[in-house]
Amino acid sequence: MPIPPPISRDRVIWEFPEYYTPEASLQLKKDWDIQAKAACKDRATRHQPWDRQKMSKVVVVGDLNVGKTCLINRFCKDVFERDYKATIGVDFEIERFEITGIPFSLQIWDTAGQEKFKCIASAYYRAAQVIVTVFDMADIKSLDHTRQWLEEATRENEPDSCFIFLVGTKNDLLPSEERQRTEKDAIRIATEIHAEFWAVSAKTGENVQDFFFRVAALAFEKSILKDMENGVPACIGRGDGIKSDRANLEEATAQDIKRGCC
Repeated sequence: MPIPPPISRDRVIWEFPEYYTPEASLQLKKDWDIQAKAACKDRATRHQPWDRQKMSKVVVVGDLNVGKTCLINRFCKDVFERDYKATIGVDFEIERFEITGIPFSLQIWDTAGQEKFKCIASAYYRAAQVIVTVFDMADIKSLDHTRQWLEEATRENEPDSCFIFLVGTKNDLLPSEERQRTEKDAIRIATEIHAEFWAVSAKTGENVQDFFFRVAALAFEKSILKDMENGVPACIGRGDGIKSDRANLEEATAQDIKRGCC
């Protein structure tokens, strides 16, 4: 297989990334799972070629104009665009990491927030390992809507098969006291939906890299443990990649046109 280009130095993870706040964290731990750490050390020594194919699917959902695309672009491209352009249907980015010496990638799917695109975007929710529900910290109504977005995304996946994150964007727009009140409400909802909460700013970049590093580390460790459980070097999830996702979109679009759902 072709040798991929070197992984950027700012995408190398050795230490387990910490949570944003202990009040709403998926795992209160400071280090990798002992079994996963041992397996990674062994694989790093042997340089298994299939490791280059390890990829976890991340689906980002939320209302229109909450900052989903800006969040992804800040991390993947280190840019912030002030001119808002609504995502049409779906888009994706692939971000490559080296985690404890092993190549790993996140396939990050950016879904549209408009009602008319929901039937198309839902085809992309399938086989996700991570679901990120995004809301605008300056718009409390978008926080209330995160439950519905999560319900729609989890409906397409096996129960308890995904890590769930609740992400508040645009925290730079709020004064300190209002930000604290909003975070308190968000932590309450995150606890109820079994999600990990993060507050970020795509404009300033605050917490963006830390958040995605946390996502990558948790997804990576879960894939390693799953491989060990299966006893074989399996691909993450059900093997659904970009090609099959696009096929799903074409199939879903054709069916939706016939049904007249959009």
